[in-house]
Amino acid sequence: MKLPVTKVKLPKDLKGAQNGRLPDALLQPIKPAGKLHHLAARAWAAMHDAAMQAEGTKPFKPTSSADAYRSFEQQLAGFMSRFVEKDTGTGTTRTHKGKKWFLKKGMAPMASPGTSNHGWGLAVDVWSANGARLDWMLQNCAKYGFSWEVQSEPWHIRYVAGEDVPQAVLDFEAKTKPA
Repeated sequence: MKLPVTKVKLPKDLKGAQNGRLPDALLQPIKPAGKLHHLAARAWAAMHDAAMQAEGTKPFKPTSSADAYRSFEQQLAGFMSRFVEKDTGTGTTRTHKGKKWFLKKGMAPMASPGTSNHGWGLAVDVWSANGARLDWMLQNCAKYGFSWEVQSEPWHIRYVAGEDVPQAVLDFEAKTKPA
């Protein structure tokens, strides 16, 4: 199975912001837990609602509240728990503070601190992204402005639409807008 990968268009209000150090005004809570950049949060709300109505996708949620927006401190702590400075033979490396770091055996990789789409509030790791849930995601993520980043992580999606709010999101908001 090939996951569709689309380049991220950063929302304009992220210009000049620091990855993992976003002001609260740019973030919005998402269901059932976590925060995302306000545009990504709007898209997540619409997609979450649609997924919760679809067969075989319940629950549709991040793997944890830390698997949406991640502060720089969260990124650093996660990175330091997974990477070491000595070659582990895993073949997966990252650069951090000008040094080469090696992934510990048995650990899932993550981006170097300050470089993650989680730090922009655009990425979500979706719980149990396989089977019917992954099939639904493959058919629907793009219409809500989400795409994958790498082939090896079917759970990791990110908002790629920038300022161009997808029609499916606008339709959801019109339908759920209080009278």
